[in-house]
Amino acid sequence: MTGRPLPELPDVIGLGLPRLTAGFDGAERLDRRMHLAVHGCAPRLTEDRLTRLAEGVGLRGRGGAGFPFARKLRAVGEAARRRGVRPVVVVNGCEGEPACRKDAVLLGRAPHLVLDGALLAAEVLGARTLVVGVTRQRAEASVREALAERGLTDRRGRTVRARVVRLPERLVSGEASALLRAAGGGPAVPPGRHARACEEGLGGVPTLLSDAETFAQLAVAARLGTDRYAATGTPAEPGTLLLTLSGGVPRPCVVEAPSGVPMGYVLRTCGADPALQGVLVGGYHGGWLDAATAYGAAVSRDALATAGGTLGAGAVLPLPGSTCPLGETARVAHWLAAESAGQCGPCRLGLPTLAGALAEVVAGPGALEGVREAVRGLRGRGACRNPDGSARFVLSALAAFTDDLAAHVLGGGCGRGTAGVLPLPAPTRTGAPESREGAERLAVDRTLCAGHGLCAGLVPELVRLGRDGYPSLADTTVPAHLRGRAQRAVRRCPALALYLAREEQSQEQSGDRRQEQDRARDGDPHPRSGRRSGKR
Repeated sequence: MTGRPLPELPDVIGLGLPRLTAGFDGAERLDRRMHLAVHGCAPRLTEDRLTRLAEGVGLRGRGGAGFPFARKLRAVGEAARRRGVRPVVVVNGCEGEPACRKDAVLLGRAPHLVLDGALLAAEVLGARTLVVGVTRQRAEASVREALAERGLTDRRGRTVRARVVRLPERLVSGEASALLRAAGGGPAVPPGRHARACEEGLGGVPTLLSDAETFAQLAVAARLGTDRYAATGTPAEPGTLLLTLSGGVPRPCVVEAPSGVPMGYVLRTCGADPALQGVLVGGYHGGWLDAATAYGAAVSRDALATAGGTLGAGAVLPLPGSTCPLGETARVAHWLAAESAGQCGPCRLGLPTLAGALAEVVAGPGALEGVREAVRGLRGRGACRNPDGSARFVLSALAAFTDDLAAHVLGGGCGRGTAGVLPLPAPTRTGAPESREGAERLAVDRTLCAGHGLCAGLVPELVRLGRDGYPSLADTTVPAHLRGRAQRAVRRCPALALYLAREEQSQEQSGDRRQEQDRARDGDPHPRSGRRSGKR
């Protein structure tokens, strides 16, 4: 029950008759032959029939926004015909959310089901290009193998040219606009201007973009038809859905369940402690529900919205009673700030301010208004959904954990430490995952710091200046995309107070570092550089 990164392919549990996960009990990965044996051949449909099918089953995007798939399909077809161009189909398998693994499971274990849905959409739209975006190695290998099993390549002259695009494993990689930009050869960050993919997507042509589960659901619906598909789930949201359970459970798992199943049943099945403080639904852009509300809610988009939460991409994280809920929220808020694309001020500067304000509340009597003021500065001002989602996440914690909030704001705190139950990704240096023991954090020697503030200007995602003008450091390790700027801040610190420390650095190592600084002050040009990463 720790905050270590989730495995790429966690265990899978089925509640009821499996659909998306059918065949998982007989094979680790369904190759083309096994896939056909389990699911049969996909039918051929017209654009009108496929659109009516998506409307009939109420299919919505499962990546978080929940946009009606039929409306998206119709908009892409109409835009392509109006402009006289062929559209593009893009599968978004880039789960930037650290608490989600449903798309990774589908792409890793049932890639042909996802491809069935994507190719069915491509056929009815007349698309000749299919792109699958991924962030993880096993998903990439599985999709490449599945394309090869179907004889699909990116070579010219093919009826459909298909390719896989690998993006960095970052929060912003899950943004649709970031995937389209990367697939077009650009950086994997959202662009500064907003454009509708159905009008102007990849290469400037209309693009049908949805997440892996949505295309897999489309493939299942095409085989079953409207009535059989709606035989399970709720009338408003028929079918099954995929949830990723982590946090306060013995082992992370992906659950396929009918929509409308009681949240309490899901939590008990996955071994969650009955004495929970609350449940985070929708992941780190979702919202906290107190324990009573969570146990009384049903797992569906409408039911969770009524309860004050959001289904999002299906992440469910119960929080045990042994950890500080506001401390857990502040820890994730610092990570969200460090995940900023750094392109717009409200995100690059506003998110660290929000995380810092919450950390001050957790540390002791603090100005709660500082948190609310930071939220007001974020809403609706970012180039992507990170600022708004992060603000919703923090505000929901204040609403769900009122007793803990009072204990911290009025002094004394809640009496519990922060155990790091909520999972965050392991930091990377060159693209390969590191262990937590190899992670590095920015640290400061307070006896040397003179409050120059250069570090806060170079890496505001990790350093902010407190009311006294001295630096306050984020409670997070240095992510790969900020490592260069963090090293630059270390080198440029006029007082030689800032340094990069490994998480397991001992007091003895800290004393050695002080000796290095003394040598540097005395003019020694060769301090022992092996002790730290930011060489001067």
